[in-house]
Amino acid sequence: MRTAGLTYTTPAGRRLVDAVSLTVSAGETVGLVGPNGSGKTTLLRCVYGALAPTGGQVFLDGADLAGASAKARARRIATVPQDGQAGFELTVRQIVAMGRSPHKRFWEADTAADEELVRGALARVGAADLAGRSFARLSGGERQRVLTARALVQEPTVLVLDEPTNHLDIRYQLEILALVRDLGTANLLALHDLTLAAYYCDRLYVLDAGRVVASGPPGDVLTAELLAEVYGVAAEVAVHPVTGAPTVTYLPPGRT
Repeated sequence: MRTAGLTYTTPAGRRLVDAVSLTVSAGETVGLVGPNGSGKTTLLRCVYGALAPTGGQVFLDGADLAGASAKARARRIATVPQDGQAGFELTVRQIVAMGRSPHKRFWEADTAADEELVRGALARVGAADLAGRSFARLSGGERQRVLTARALVQEPTVLVLDEPTNHLDIRYQLEILALVRDLGTANLLALHDLTLAAYYCDRLYVLDAGRVVASGPPGDVLTAELLAEVYGVAAEVAVHPVTGAPTVTYLPPGRT
């Protein structure tokens, strides 16, 4: 998947995404990082079709997705949004089974194979015991795991995740990111935690005011100078002796 000059300007004339070009290959996990308001969520929404870009293009396997129907796009791109909706008292099993809808006609019932995909996806995200519960009554972290399972049963080529660790305790943050990284899909995700982004992402794009200001492997991108410029904070960046990835330590004002 790639974008070419992707731009989104609001009807009021505010440019939230400004000529962003990026690539994500099969088996690769690419992270979007940047401060609040930098355009990460808007960019992701343009990629998976919730917003129509006002400029630029999104390509998948060389084909421009601008003319693709919502159902055709959903057969290839699955998304895990930042905050799941209540679900109108549907059960977790029903929510996850919705991931099969892009592959079925409206009137088609779930097959035994569909049901097995649902069971397997819930087990992979550690939510098998939630299958019969009301989605609306789950905690934020439980919802996040269920929505990840729904994305898995879509069997996508591209997986787009907006803050997939939102609301999760540290165990499930690590497990979800490891799961995503090992799927073999092309993964594009927005993350706030720079240390997690450095460990689980092959490459990073840093956004600031809708523009890409840096990109490359985490070790090249995450520097004290960049964090001071983009985030306005002092930090130390060191290579962790176990993971080999950059680890960011923020320094309180007046302690540098």
